[in-house]
Amino acid sequence: MIRFASTDCRRETGNIKWDLQGPLPFGIADMDIESPPCVVDALQARLNHRFYGYAFMTDELRAAITAYLKNKHGVENAQPEWLHELPGCVPAFTLVARTVCPSPEHEVMVCSPAYPPMLHCHEDARCKLLTVPYVFNHERWEFDWDAMEATVTPNTKLFLLCNPHNPLGRAWSREEMEKVADFCERHNLILCSDEIHCDLVLDEDKKHVCALTLPERIQQRTVMLSAPSKTFNIAGICFTYMAVPNAELKAAIRKTQGHSLPTLNVFAYAASLAAYTQGWEWHEQLLCTLRKNRQTVINYVAQNLPMIKTRHQEATYLAWLDCTALGVESPHEFFRSKAGVYLDNGANFGDPQCVRLNFATSPEMLLQGLSAMKKAVDELYAERA
Repeated sequence: MIRFASTDCRRETGNIKWDLQGPLPFGIADMDIESPPCVVDALQARLNHRFYGYAFMTDELRAAITAYLKNKHGVENAQPEWLHELPGCVPAFTLVARTVCPSPEHEVMVCSPAYPPMLHCHEDARCKLLTVPYVFNHERWEFDWDAMEATVTPNTKLFLLCNPHNPLGRAWSREEMEKVADFCERHNLILCSDEIHCDLVLDEDKKHVCALTLPERIQQRTVMLSAPSKTFNIAGICFTYMAVPNAELKAAIRKTQGHSLPTLNVFAYAASLAAYTQGWEWHEQLLCTLRKNRQTVINYVAQNLPMIKTRHQEATYLAWLDCTALGVESPHEFFRSKAGVYLDNGANFGDPQCVRLNFATSPEMLLQGLSAMKKAVDELYAERA
């Protein structure tokens, strides 16, 4: 059963969302929903063991992830030896970029808007960044294939993909993924696919298309990143894995990593095993909850904030709102200062006139935030009248 958190229980706990984002926080991708009971039970059992020494990813956990990739996402040839654990996707972007782009002249390509760390990993890798904007066609966001072809150069070595997309909410189709694969193959690019939102496809007629279900020759140039963190609301546990079918590429990434990242803790492994093996009934309830909240956002904005544009969101619990028509310099700052509503700043994703709204919260909290946004907009328009 889905249980929503009260505001009181989340404040003063060292939580970024509730302690740093003001009275009505709808920012960072952290659900106001309790993690599955199976995860809590597994953590409690591990806590009761009373020994918290160095840990590693066991064969049991590797087998659980491999089975999950096969059964949930159709990766028929998934192998335990493809897996390498990390404390997060963000350092993984940098590791891959540093491995694939060792020269300052090398380039990372990202389509924008994009999850902010994707737009900055080239700085850590000390190489260059190429960005190509997505385009809005046929009532959905799409790749601009012509612009991608015009932008790529012989120095481009890595294509970073977010699938499902954060913040646009697209669950890329098989046709689109095949075109991405063809683009990477023709230009000899490594494909790094961040699939951390893969279990949060909200449209019931769509399925996540994992990069590892592409032909074997594409698998050999693919690094797939995922985690239970978004699906089961355990981001603070810090467990991510990369799946790298190409053994030489995996070895090169691990060599680049060296001793620059910490080993994972015993609780990360315990929580992840429980989530992947016992959390799926809870997950179905979560999807039902998120679908209802998605519809609440769509309906409320259409009826009460028609100047704000929403696009159909196929996946994730992060709505991307275009506030250009408001005519304010920073929608993020406007809603923060005038409504007490914290929304992620679109400028960090590549579009300063947009904001990202996390609707994975209670229906009451969601309506409170939307109502505060409406009040601020009504006052803005009254001042201009």
